Amino acid sequence: MKNLTLFSALLLLFLISCGSGDDSGNNTNPQPEAIYFPPVGSSVWESVTPASLNWNETALQALETYLNDSGTKSFIILKNGKIAMEWYGNGANANTNHQWNSAGKTLCALVTGIAQQEGVLAIGQPSNQYLGNGWSSLRQEQENNITVWHHLTMTTGLDYTVPNNFCYDIECLTYKNVPGSFWYYHNAPYTLIQDIIAGAVQTSFTDYFNEKLRNPIGMQGQWIEIGYNKIYFSTARSMARFGILIQNKGVWENSPILSNAEYYNEMINTSQTMNKSYGYLWWLNGKDSFRVPGSEDVFQGKLIPTAPNDLFAAMGKDDQRLYILPSEDLVVVRMGDNAEESQFGPSSFDSELWERLMQVIE
Repeated sequence: MKNLTLFSALLLLFLISCGSGDDSGNNTNPQPEAIYFPPVGSSVWESVTPASLNWNETALQALETYLNDSGTKSFIILKNGKIAMEWYGNGANANTNHQWNSAGKTLCALVTGIAQQEGVLAIGQPSNQYLGNGWSSLRQEQENNITVWHHLTMTTGLDYTVPNNFCYDIECLTYKNVPGSFWYYHNAPYTLIQDIIAGAVQTSFTDYFNEKLRNPIGMQGQWIEIGYNKIYFSTARSMARFGILIQNKGVWENSPILSNAEYYNEMINTSQTMNKSYGYLWWLNGKDSFRVPGSEDVFQGKLIPTAPNDLFAAMGKDDQRLYILPSEDLVVVRMGDNAEESQFGPSSFDSELWERLMQVIE
């Protein structure tokens, strides 16, 4: 009887260790599906059906109506890199190039990280090391205190109350606060990041951007100067490619574009205490407070109350959006006209869109 009991116990341990609760012999806790990377230089892009994902197709139809009514032109949902939804309307199609507006700031954030990992730039160094002395109207000792990090985090201390917030001429760049002591969405110091990178790598920003980021992941598009703004234009699929790269932590298939994990993590997490919902030019959900462009106020609560806490996003004027949602393996692209009377940053459109999106995927 004792031998039988010992045999039974050993058999039970064997079955548990082999995971034999599944008659097929498969592991009951399968590994997450690998991210799909659309081939570079090709229009081929694998897709997956909403039905196979058990998505709510009735809610999906309602979402399409909402997209059309809210001025959306291009909308893509990727699940593990594969197209689960691709919608065009209001005169746009898959070949339409659309401006990213401030969503393009995140392109500069990534390229800054690439330059740092190559050893030609350090974000803790004064920005005049790359721009040259006298790039602003500040005294030399004041200018020396502004680092590249301050440009990335909207904390340069430069005066954002000047007549033109976008102007980066020397006379527009004047002192207001100690660097790092106040957060304000000031476009001029951001725009200078392209010149910082160009000064560090000793070539044009556009050439460096194309070589290090755009071409290796198969994006198309270009930077266009409009007044003081430098705006990226591309198709929605190119924005989606960038989203896959960010979802995969800076690695495109087997090719590391940004291999510096420390910089990547800093980029998509709270960068300073004054706006917890801001990283290095990326917007972060799930924090207990946030600030918005054009305001000095702090607002309590999450950036997008209807979206999961781990969502982070590239956000541009007129509701240009690139959302990354790691917990659901999703990348979402929205390009189009202004959905409401917002200018920059988060808006009620984000909350309404994500309320509808969650009805689709839950």
